[in-house]
Amino acid sequence: MAKKEKIQEEELKAEEAIAEEAVEETAEEAVEETAEEVEELPDTEVIEDEETAPEVEEEEDESLRDQFVRLQADFANFRNRTQRERVELYQRANEDLLLEILPVLDHYEMGLKTAEKHDADKAVVDGFKMVYDQFRNVLKKFNLEPIDAVGQEFDPHKHEALTHMPSEKYAEGICSEQVRRGYMFGDKLLRAAQVVVSSGPAEAKEGEE
Repeated sequence: MAKKEKIQEEELKAEEAIAEEAVEETAEEAVEETAEEVEELPDTEVIEDEETAPEVEEEEDESLRDQFVRLQADFANFRNRTQRERVELYQRANEDLLLEILPVLDHYEMGLKTAEKHDADKAVVDGFKMVYDQFRNVLKKFNLEPIDAVGQEFDPHKHEALTHMPSEKYAEGICSEQVRRGYMFGDKLLRAAQVVVSSGPAEAKEGEE
């Protein structure tokens, strides 16, 4: 039995050796065939690949550059638009606040004029004037400038005519009286000045009639 098993073992080893040789031969043949196929390929195909590769890379680089430039432009536009919107929002907020403050300033001016007209205590009037000047200086820091209409030619872009009245002092078309002060907010009209416009001397009007 031992001899028989030994013979079988030797036969198995021989079969394995034959199988390994067959695999090696098959692999070598496959490698040789592949090498022959590569050698048989036309040279023009290799040349075309070598020539087109730089062109493809150049096109890709150009496309990436275009995308980068567009992204830069989009970002610059976004940044400018954001800054502009922020400034506009800031200005609108200031406008709303100033429009709420102006009536208070109007009443303060009216009270100050009334005190001066009725010969109020000078120390009190001077104190109110000092506070008024400080108030005006603060508003000036926010680009709020008053419109002094009296003596100026009527301008519909800055003045609101309440009525026309004869005037011995001012010629026709000149603002003879300011009922309510107007204000400019930078280059923008915040509130028009309410004025009385001179219609010229009364005698001249009567002579024309």
